[in-house]
Amino acid sequence: MFGGDPTDPGRLRIKICGVTNARDAEAAIEAGADALGFNFFSGSKRFLVLRKAADWIARLPAATGRIGVLVNPHFDEATGIARLPYITGLQLHGSEPEEFCARLNGEGIQFAKALPVAHSDSLDHLPSYGTPFLVLDSVSAGLFGGSGKIFSWEIARRFVEAHPQARVILAGGLTPENVAEAVAEVRPFGVDVTTGAEASPGQKDHGRLRAFIQAARDASSL
Repeated sequence: MFGGDPTDPGRLRIKICGVTNARDAEAAIEAGADALGFNFFSGSKRFLVLRKAADWIARLPAATGRIGVLVNPHFDEATGIARLPYITGLQLHGSEPEEFCARLNGEGIQFAKALPVAHSDSLDHLPSYGTPFLVLDSVSAGLFGGSGKIFSWEIARRFVEAHPQARVILAGGLTPENVAEAVAEVRPFGVDVTTGAEASPGQKDHGRLRAFIQAARDASSL
């Protein structure tokens, strides 16, 4: 779902989210990204109209994970997007309940569930979402990801240690300057960046993109 070599389970997966155009997508892939995220939530600054982007998304390499980011979608919307041949999985970034996730799982759809982390007990008593892919992200009023804010990596590290079966993707305020420290402390399955690699909302800074991927990859090899 998140790309990368499936025979290399120890490889850190690097996802570049909020991609809105082919040029940025190609730059991310060339720099070594494993997966790209496309925001299909109309309330996002990085909203992508699927019918207008379908052609260039479909031309991206098959080995690259292509994730549709949704916020509280209707079930038919979620399944319709997930079954497109050029989408490899979904990332649910709203308050989707356990029952909704169970239905997706029952349909054989791969998805990640984003979990907002505000304080030390945010991840206590989680329901079973039916997916091993869990995105730990910071909380910001009125936003569903892409806040550019960091939460305590100690919380994320404890969660990773307590849930070795989970594939934890760390998000929230990651940048080329701090991702190495985050990877070293948390040891997540993957990292996810939006604002930290942007020149402006929806437009990637290719220099920061390359720097982020290099720093994350270097840290994961230590």
